[in-house]
Amino acid sequence: MTPDLPSQEIETLKAFALELADAAAEVTLSYFKKPISIDDKDKGTGFDPVTKADQGAERAIRALIDARYPDHGIFGEEYGIKDANGPFEWVLDPVDGTRAFISGLPTWGTLIALRYKGVPIIGVVDQPYIRERYLGWPGGASLNGEPIKTRPCPTLDTATISTTDFALFKDHERGAFEELRKGSRLIRYGLDCYAYAVMSAGHMDLVIESGLKPYDMMALIPVIRGAGGSATNWEGDAPGDCGRLLAVGDPALVPVVLDILKDTKPKLDRAP
Repeated sequence: MTPDLPSQEIETLKAFALELADAAAEVTLSYFKKPISIDDKDKGTGFDPVTKADQGAERAIRALIDARYPDHGIFGEEYGIKDANGPFEWVLDPVDGTRAFISGLPTWGTLIALRYKGVPIIGVVDQPYIRERYLGWPGGASLNGEPIKTRPCPTLDTATISTTDFALFKDHERGAFEELRKGSRLIRYGLDCYAYAVMSAGHMDLVIESGLKPYDMMALIPVIRGAGGSATNWEGDAPGDCGRLLAVGDPALVPVVLDILKDTKPKLDRAP
């Protein structure tokens, strides 16, 4: 869907999103591959790490938004929600893939999305260590300023697929994923947001995950769709509070995958 915004305003907001990524990168790169203290947000019920990189990057982004667009809302992983006074809301994950970050692996990324009337219209997936910056908007996507497109892959048996961790699927979701895994040609694990980025650039074909929050997903959607791919929940609807994201590079493959998800037993809970 093309938003009812002038093209020049979209260009201005895209440029600002890149400024936000620059500000976050200055913080995250100052900590990456260096000794860093790690807090556990789960406090013994699991392991959900957070570092000064996550917190500092989000503070830097928020300060710029508040200065430039004080009426815009903000929904960030580390510092919660600031209500909007209008139709715009920024959705932030300053370090998506903190486990990778603290392990010295460059598969984490900074996720910055802008929602307009609830719909993500601009998305940035920034991996500053390897200098890959993906940008998506209505009708286009780029990597470091150069256009990107998903690749053709109409059948599952030729597909390269990915998920971050099989253990993150709930019991009733594992059968669905197992059907996809067995039917595909190749699977890669542990890539967090980077899997969606490289899929958008035409190097993989499908990413499926569950248990995600809005700040894990919103920035990915404009990049995937802008590159020609599909981003839905597991029932083919707009991704929402259910936390299940299905990203497919070739839209021709989507009905095949949705049929597998639909027919997998026990039946998946319907998304809200």
